[in-house]
Amino acid sequence: MTIVVGYTTKPEGKAALQRAIAEARAHDEDVVVLNVSEGDGVRDPLLASEDELEAVRRELAESGIDGTVRQLVRGKDAADEIGAIAQEVGASLVVIGLRRRTPVGKLVLGSNSQKILLNTSAPVLAVKA
Repeated sequence: MTIVVGYTTKPEGKAALQRAIAEARAHDEDVVVLNVSEGDGVRDPLLASEDELEAVRRELAESGIDGTVRQLVRGKDAADEIGAIAQEVGASLVVIGLRRRTPVGKLVLGSNSQKILLNTSAPVLAVKA
């Protein structure tokens, strides 16, 4: 089976990657790392550089994990992209990172994490950074 992880270069993305690697080792699974931009890939701070993606590839290899790293810049919602890829690969688990937000921040800004939790057919593991 395959574990899908939503990755950003922020602490919550890195925490999600670390947990996905640990889960993959424990259950002998592959990993698909997704870095998604909902808009302009040139100015999106969540979009990883090629050097950062290469570092993720090295980390997977050094961990002994079979994995792929995909970067999607199609202007689609990150939650929808993660859900679609999870379904495409038949994911056994989706791992996402969370950051602390105030209740008002959640209300005003919405939450990709919440959308992933509610709409993804695979089990979702949410990791705090």
